[in-house]
Amino acid sequence: MRLILLALIVLTSLPITFGRVFSDVGILQDKKPTRDFIDRPAPPVSAEAKREMEARLDEARVRYEANPNDPEAIIWLGRRLAYLGRFREAIDTFGEGIRKFPRDARFYRHRGHRYITLRKFDLAVDDLEKAARLIKGKPDQVEPDGQPNARNIPTGTLQFNIWYHLGLAHYLVGNNQKALGSYRECLKVSKNNDAIVATTHWLYMTLRRLNRQREAKKTLEPIREGIDIIENAGYYRLLLMYKGIIPPASLEQEALKQEGSPSSYSILYGVGNWYLYNGRLAEARALFGKMLEGTQWTSFGYIAAEAEVARLTPLTQAAPHDIVPNVHLLGQSRYSFNSKNVGPGGLDLARPSLRKIDLTRACFTVLPRTMCLSRKSNS
Repeated sequence: MRLILLALIVLTSLPITFGRVFSDVGILQDKKPTRDFIDRPAPPVSAEAKREMEARLDEARVRYEANPNDPEAIIWLGRRLAYLGRFREAIDTFGEGIRKFPRDARFYRHRGHRYITLRKFDLAVDDLEKAARLIKGKPDQVEPDGQPNARNIPTGTLQFNIWYHLGLAHYLVGNNQKALGSYRECLKVSKNNDAIVATTHWLYMTLRRLNRQREAKKTLEPIREGIDIIENAGYYRLLLMYKGIIPPASLEQEALKQEGSPSSYSILYGVGNWYLYNGRLAEARALFGKMLEGTQWTSFGYIAAEAEVARLTPLTQAAPHDIVPNVHLLGQSRYSFNSKNVGPGGLDLARPSLRKIDLTRACFTVLPRTMCLSRKSNS
């Protein structure tokens, strides 16, 4: 009871604008992208790579200015801006595309991706669900790579990327049931080895989070040694680890030697997550903490590790002044209140709801700091 009262006091005492609430686990956000991430410098790249990206951006801008109503020109301008870490401009550009071409799923797909980068998961879900509705019943199409792999062979498609990113957005807020549905749809449109191993990796982790170990093991049956992989070698090696072919400690050390590359963060998160759902909490904490000391804050592995650290950090470790407006709520527990009872003035316990948000591990977040309620708070 003391725990519930604490949560009610925190929620009702703040001038919060409540956003979307998820069914399994809620995330309450305002609609403006968080300045901490919009203004954060992009992860470092070599001087040569940066010059190349800037040249490609100049080309995309010239093409756009010559024909601002060309959907391809708008998409590529947005993508080139995002590659350079100019996410505010990229999101605005994709928004322009949506206003001009509201039935083109590609704009929602790309903007949804960049909302994930900025930790605006509710906005990402909105965009990606809209994209999923727009592609229903339509043929898939190959999505050209903005940063081609070594063989210059695109491995993604529009439908793959929509379901993949939608699954990720759900997964990052702990909405594992919806993540599972998205990844199952993604697997249906995964038509090459790279797409299959990427989807299977996240599908396996989601099933493990749902404690559906038999189904998780079954997803690994098509995975074998010697598969030809073009660009998702990290995900492939994680799947071999899940099958028991590669030891976790060996894969962790292998990735740490490449620390600083986005792919290494995918591997490190996979290993840390394996530690977590196998009850090796101290090792998971240590690895996630080490990841967050790095600079690759836009990588999915980093974002996922950040979410885990948020869920593992008890409220008792946070200073009271850290709980301020722009609050996010994550978590699960046996204590709960009805999510539809959240209104501008706080919680209205008289209003009925079918959906619940649990509070024993609820996290009150002001990015980049997250404070969580745990059973320790009930002492």
